[in-house]
Amino acid sequence: MAEGSSRLELSPDRLFPADPGARGVARELYASVADRPIFSPHGHVDPGVLARNHPFEDPTRLLLSPDHYVTRILHSVGVSLASLGVGVSPKPFDPREAWRLLCDHWDAFLGTPSRFWLEAELVEIFGVRLKPSPATSDLIYDQIADRLARDEFRPRALFDRFNISVLATTDDPCSELADHRSLAADPTFSGTVIPTFRPDAYLNPAGIGWAEAIIRLGDASGRSTSDYAGYLDALRERRAYFIEHGATATDYGAPDTVSDPLDFADAARLHAKAVMSGLTEVEAAAYRANMLFEMAKMSTEDGLVMQLHPGVLRNHHRPTWLEFGNDTGHDLPQQTEYSRGLRPLLDAFGTHPRLRLILFTVDAAAFARDIAPLAGFYPSVYAGAPWWFLDTPDTILAYRSAVTESAGFYKTAGFVDDTRAFCSIPARHDMSRRVDASYLARLVVEHRISDDDAFQVISDLVSTIPPRVFGRTGA
Repeated sequence: MAEGSSRLELSPDRLFPADPGARGVARELYASVADRPIFSPHGHVDPGVLARNHPFEDPTRLLLSPDHYVTRILHSVGVSLASLGVGVSPKPFDPREAWRLLCDHWDAFLGTPSRFWLEAELVEIFGVRLKPSPATSDLIYDQIADRLARDEFRPRALFDRFNISVLATTDDPCSELADHRSLAADPTFSGTVIPTFRPDAYLNPAGIGWAEAIIRLGDASGRSTSDYAGYLDALRERRAYFIEHGATATDYGAPDTVSDPLDFADAARLHAKAVMSGLTEVEAAAYRANMLFEMAKMSTEDGLVMQLHPGVLRNHHRPTWLEFGNDTGHDLPQQTEYSRGLRPLLDAFGTHPRLRLILFTVDAAAFARDIAPLAGFYPSVYAGAPWWFLDTPDTILAYRSAVTESAGFYKTAGFVDDTRAFCSIPARHDMSRRVDASYLARLVVEHRISDDDAFQVISDLVSTIPPRVFGRTGA
């Protein structure tokens, strides 16, 4: 065994260029933003964790179970999800044994961003220096558990330690946002946690539970959703409620980008049929496309930023979905087209001064093919950061090249961590800052931009662009 291989060591030059000259520039660029506050505009942390501020239960429930990036890789090498505590209501499991399974399969994560994040979490947050392995599993577990029992490792203390300026959560339109209200009213909490309006379940009549969902929507809004006009009013009312409680954005995971609008009479007819007896596949697709158009229209009315991330094939493995539920690691990317599908929406609203449409993708080819050219013309369109299957160092580098050449740096929207794993937030943002420093350093040494421009750009990518695009200019 090579010297030091049994220990976790984080190189200060990780993700920087191999060329010594470019590496030196990258070091300086990264150092200029390394300690800047984190603006997290798109994530899935439960706000109740911060509202309650209870100690985290154990290392597994904090670092392993909620991170489907991690659990899906373990599942791919034969580890049962049940043994990892996966699911909204997980079956009884042994957290220590689950941690052993992670350590037993540590090498399965080699080369993955999950390994990068996990190592950063272990070293920088919990002071772990032992490399995970079957021999060190219990020692690492006990060290982290000891830390979690201390007040300085409670959620709010870590929120402050992570230097998070704004944390956006993802919330059901019918939520009363009780935890957000509690945090906003608590004088002992100095952070900013804002909701995000996520209407997926209410816009797709082919989705499971849509009929029940719009009944809940009616109850929450005080509007009748049995007719189309009342349904639209209910969505507007709930959007207004979210805005009152700090929301600046919506987040829509449509299956595709088709946005053809319907005449009001046709939409009303389809809505009535959906409520009474259900729609055909073709009718449901037309209804869904119309609602994507309507979401953009509502954003021009109330100013909520519109995030769109289409093209995900949800719950690919039906037996896993039936046993463990949504968001358990078996959503898969699909090839996705943007330019044709969004043309009706952009014809109507692409130059509207109140629309900001952030386009995400799980199809890496779409950055250069569709998203960057759209952002390079339409004032309303911004290129969302690589996320989910694409938030890897190499893909982020490729994204910078693909998008910058068509749209520049200032039509991007900033990094999103997109995580339920609270402690991975600083590691993910650190990765983004390092990769951006690497990309800009290459432009500097190739004399494509000046040193001064590079320092300005990386500053803006971290501190200026994200809050401006997401409507938090004063954050």
